[in-house]
Amino acid sequence: MAIQISDLAVVGHFTIDSIRLPSRSSPFVVLGGSVTYFSFVAKRLDASISIISKVGGDFPEAYIWWLREEGIDLSSVNRFADERTTHFELGYSKDLSNRTLKLKSKGSIITICDLPCSLQAKAVHIAPIAGEISYEVVEKMKGCAEVLSLDPQGLLRRFDKTGKVTSDAPIDKRIFSLINIYKSSLDEITALTGHSDLNSAIEAVHDFGVKTIIVTLGSKGSMLSVERTLYKVPACISRVFVDPTGAGDAFIGGFLTEYIRQKDAYWCACVGSAAASLVVEGIGPTYFGEKEEIYQRARSAYEKGIKS
Repeated sequence: MAIQISDLAVVGHFTIDSIRLPSRSSPFVVLGGSVTYFSFVAKRLDASISIISKVGGDFPEAYIWWLREEGIDLSSVNRFADERTTHFELGYSKDLSNRTLKLKSKGSIITICDLPCSLQAKAVHIAPIAGEISYEVVEKMKGCAEVLSLDPQGLLRRFDKTGKVTSDAPIDKRIFSLINIYKSSLDEITALTGHSDLNSAIEAVHDFGVKTIIVTLGSKGSMLSVERTLYKVPACISRVFVDPTGAGDAFIGGFLTEYIRQKDAYWCACVGSAAASLVVEGIGPTYFGEKEEIYQRARSAYEKGIKS
C-alpha cells in the first residue's frame, strides 16, 4: 500500500452545524467541525492536508464535492450509511459574545481501525468535538508525525439527555504526554485545570508535559507560552464581525501551517490571529481570505507585538 503523505493531518468529526445568529430568524445549516476550518486555512496557505474522520449517511454529497474541490485529501474519511453525522445547533447572543451549544446527533467514535494504515505528516492536529477520540488513537497518530497538537474542547464536553453541553467531562491526562502543542479557549483551559488565573492554568498544562501552549482570548488576542515564556499576541482587526464559529480552529490551522515551516512561534501565532480574524467575516466556513491577505494582517500583528 502506498504511503499517504501530507504536510498536515487532522483528526476529528465533521459536523453539520445549524447556526442561529441574532440577525436572522432561521438558522444557517452549514458544513462544520474543527477539521473543516483547520483544513481550509491550511489550504489557503498552500499546505497539503489530509482529514481523518467519520460521517453518516446524512452527510451531504455537496460537502464532499466542496472539500475535494478545495484540494483536501478525504481518502481517510469513512462514511457509514446507517449512522448519523454529528450535528450541533449553535445559538449566539445579540453581541455574538456568548454561545449556546446543543448536540442534535452524535456520530460513532473514531477507532484505531478507522485510521489509515500508512500516513506520514509533518504535524497532526487532534481536533475532537464530541468525545470521539481516545488516548489509543492519539498514541497511534503520534507515530505518524514529529509534531502533535491538541484542541481538547471535544474531550471536555459532556452532554445531557436533551443535548445540552457542559465542559466538565474528565480527560485522560495521559494524552498530554503525547502532544507538543496545546490550543484552547480561556474557558476550556480553566475547566481542564481548575485554575481561574490564566498564568496558573498555563503552568498546569506545562506541568502535564506540554511545551507550547496557546490560549485564545477573543477580541483580546491570545496568549502564547513556549517552554514557560509568555507572549501576548494581539488580535487582528476584522472588517466586519458576522459569525465567530470556527475562529479558534482557523487560528490553530494558521499556526501549525507556519510552524512546520520552521517559523518562530510568535510569528505562527500572528498568522493564526490573522486567519481567525478573516473567518469571522463570513457565515460558517465560507470566507477565509486569500494567502496574501492573511500574511498582511499577520505582519501588522507581528510588528505591533514586537513594538509593544
